[in-house]
Amino acid sequence: MPHIPNHPSAQKRYRQNLKRQARNRAIKTRVRTAAKLAQDAIEGNDKEAAAKSLRQVMKVLHKAASKGTLNRNAASRKISRLSRRFDRKHNPKAVADTPAASS
Repeated sequence: MPHIPNHPSAQKRYRQNLKRQARNRAIKTRVRTAAKLAQDAIEGNDKEAAAKSLRQVMKVLHKAASKGTLNRNAASRKISRLSRRFDRKHNPKAVADTPAASS
């Protein structure tokens, strides 16, 4: 059984924490689902579907970061990794031309 506070300000803080916890859980679930769908689309052969899915996950990640649910750097890292996977799979010539890929 969770600890229920007695002080009025502590009760309010407890209620706020429950609301934030539910909101953050929903946002994180949305992020994970979008990331999995994007990864599956990237692994497939349809470049258009993969690009659309990548744009969708970028939107979801940026929104989660702006709400404070996800750290800004963590969102950028996830976007970067998914973008790199997309480019390796669907634009191999563009990846080979970059200086970082050749070293």
